[in-house]
Amino acid sequence: MKLQTRRNFIRSTAMLTAGAALYSFPAAAMPVKNAGIQLYSVRKDMLADATGTLKKLAAIGYKNLESAGSEKGSYYGLQPKEFKKIASDLGMRLLSGHVHIDPKNWQKTVDEAAEAGQTYLICSTMPSNGQTVSNYKHCADIFNQSAEIAQKSNLIFGYHNHEYEFEKENGQVLYDVLLTETDPKKVIFEADLGWMILSGNDATAYFNKYPGRFPLWHLKDMSKTLKHSTEFGKGDIDLKALLAQAKQAGMKNYFVEQEEYTLEPLAAMQYDLDYLKKL
Repeated sequence: MKLQTRRNFIRSTAMLTAGAALYSFPAAAMPVKNAGIQLYSVRKDMLADATGTLKKLAAIGYKNLESAGSEKGSYYGLQPKEFKKIASDLGMRLLSGHVHIDPKNWQKTVDEAAEAGQTYLICSTMPSNGQTVSNYKHCADIFNQSAEIAQKSNLIFGYHNHEYEFEKENGQVLYDVLLTETDPKKVIFEADLGWMILSGNDATAYFNKYPGRFPLWHLKDMSKTLKHSTEFGKGDIDLKALLAQAKQAGMKNYFVEQEEYTLEPLAAMQYDLDYLKKL
């Protein structure tokens, strides 16, 4: 990379191949600009010292944050406005948060997300049980209603998949029921690419069938043999090929997520971001 001839070679070839797709991204979706992290990736660190962990993530280079439920709540023992200020002082932003839908407390959940300065509010699990088309249609109705309430506070509501949504009833994929029964103007989808692919599905096929429906991604690498996540480049997910599909998917922001590690969690987050920089 230090040699001028090497730089010229990379520039001339990358523009003609997959690199050309990267240059077509909107600014917010560039691989390392406004890099995001799902805080579940450093869940123990956040519970032990939320402020200190955020400082370390900022030093690594992460800009956008997505919270997850914890023993200390969605803001790891901090108040929503307090979390917002700490992140802002570090040059970061809590862009999104994972929550459960509880009809009795949904307005409170929305209000707290607005106080924290979030743009997105993402349901991370199905609000009712039942691997049936009927239940998934019922959940789609709940999502539409929840999204209407969130919109009143200028929040965008969405759903995050795991692997079980890709099960079928009478040949019908349950995840597809959510996509077809929810209002595209109200409900977005956060594609967990690892679980989507490990469940035997083609992410590109979903991006082509439902273009623009996936503005948020969980970017992760996973071992198909062990069926768990790992550092980028150590698993079986072709991240570069997926990033080339960002425009078709409608991807605006991604969050690095890693649930299992071969390194310490914070070291893994450094490793993953360094890997993206190399892409």
